[in-house]
Amino acid sequence: MDYKKAGVDIEAGYKSVELMKKHVKETMRPEVLGGLGGFSGAFSMSAIKDMENPILLSGTDGCGTKVKLAFLMDKHDTIGIDAVAMCVNDVACAGGEPLFFLDYIACGKNYPEKIATIVKGVAEGCKQSGAALIGGETAEHPGLMPEDEYDLAGFAVGVVDEKDLITGEKIQAGDTLIGIASSGVHSNGFSLVRKVFEMTKESLNTYYDELGTTLGEALLAPTRIYVNALKSIKKAGVTVHGCSHITGGGFDENIPRMLPDGIRAVVKKDSYEVPAIFKLLQKTGNITDQMMYNTYNMGLGMVLAVDPADVDKTMEAIKAAGDTAYVVGKCEAGEKGVTLC
Repeated sequence: MDYKKAGVDIEAGYKSVELMKKHVKETMRPEVLGGLGGFSGAFSMSAIKDMENPILLSGTDGCGTKVKLAFLMDKHDTIGIDAVAMCVNDVACAGGEPLFFLDYIACGKNYPEKIATIVKGVAEGCKQSGAALIGGETAEHPGLMPEDEYDLAGFAVGVVDEKDLITGEKIQAGDTLIGIASSGVHSNGFSLVRKVFEMTKESLNTYYDELGTTLGEALLAPTRIYVNALKSIKKAGVTVHGCSHITGGGFDENIPRMLPDGIRAVVKKDSYEVPAIFKLLQKTGNITDQMMYNTYNMGLGMVLAVDPADVDKTMEAIKAAGDTAYVVGKCEAGEKGVTLC
């Protein structure tokens, strides 16, 4: 008896690392010390020495049951973008710059080419956000997970000067709410998605005119990364009063997280066009408006609160970063929470 016969192939692990090295290398920043394969990732803090009071930020998350669609479609090159996005968007929400990222892949069996493809997506997410992929772990779990399945999670570290930290404390009545468009469902609510739509290759490969693509491609579209949009806003000289990453819990749970006591966010549902994937999901599943907005981003991946005088500059900065923005509402005095109208 040996380890390989017990279900763990160490040589496959070595091959995975070799295959992924070229993707990891593309994410390197000058601050990264050493190469891939050490016991820990090293990152120099020299780049932040000029900050008055640097504050480290962190974010950790996974892709939820969205990975089930990747299994069914045998498409693994974008799920890594989701893992990165879920973490670095949280860092950006606080005004921070992502510095580095680490991934964790648990699998039933290590198929090196598949693992390398997953990490290729992770590297792409890191490139989009400017974070270095300085380490990770691929854990083979025979007997715990089916051989053809895996789970993916990650951890990001970023930094912000204390004076630039976005806490929501500056939000006041009269502030304008700006939403930044999402790329689709992102990485939340897939347990409900999988109940609404039949999870078969045939179903996922069905083309829908209203989507302009297949159902599977629309659902698997990677989570939008908003790091560059927030950087562009900062560069434009705008002070963001509050920022909310619309993830699990939708509008009702996430927008209040940026609000101070005594402020209520009023969001107008007709202020932008809800993407077709959400309309199809709601119609097919006979889901109420309340449940949709309490579960999904409904087309807005980020919601910002800014001074009304800064709206034009903010909108222009978001557009310059390649994103689409909408004025979606305002802040009013009242009980902390959200009103959808």
